[in-house]
Amino acid sequence: MLASLAGCAGKIRYPNYYVLNVPAAHSANDPARPILGSVAVREFDAPRFLRGGPIVYRDSPARLGFYEYDRWAIDPRHAVTSAVIQQMQSRGISQSVDLFDGRGTPECLLTGAIDHLEEVDEGSNVSVEVSLSARLINVRTGEVVWQGALSQEAKLERRSVPGIVDAMSREIGNVVEGLLSSMQERVSAASASLGRSGTE
Repeated sequence: MLASLAGCAGKIRYPNYYVLNVPAAHSANDPARPILGSVAVREFDAPRFLRGGPIVYRDSPARLGFYEYDRWAIDPRHAVTSAVIQQMQSRGISQSVDLFDGRGTPECLLTGAIDHLEEVDEGSNVSVEVSLSARLINVRTGEVVWQGALSQEAKLERRSVPGIVDAMSREIGNVVEGLLSSMQERVSAASASLGRSGTE
């Protein structure tokens, strides 16, 4: 009986937990002059199946699967939101950047969503897909100052969950950087246009 119990105990498998480790943004050597006032970043949204729990894979365009024993320790929305705030702070394009807490009166509100964050299996080819969308809103007027979406895929040499999480972390950093570059260019162009019209 004891031998039988020992055999059953040996089959117990515990979950592995992972966190996204988005690379830190590099501070600009010559920070831009702030072109925005105060900005609040609302925590990014995501479909329910991406908000935590099992890590997701997709083995066909219409079918999702979930790793039973490989899970997120922290909701991926927190990592993405933190990465956006850190990147905005490092760029220096606004006077202040904070997480939106429902209080205060920021001049602009940045909202966004995680549209894809999954492993993609195509036969023997394994990759990860990261897709984010965001918009910047003038709180006083309700005007959408900028909006954009960006998707990135990275192929993996071999399939392993730690490798998948590392690739997702890198690609989140790349996608956030691309989105904020787009936002900075749009807001800078609008600011320059307003400046020219004011001098005419």
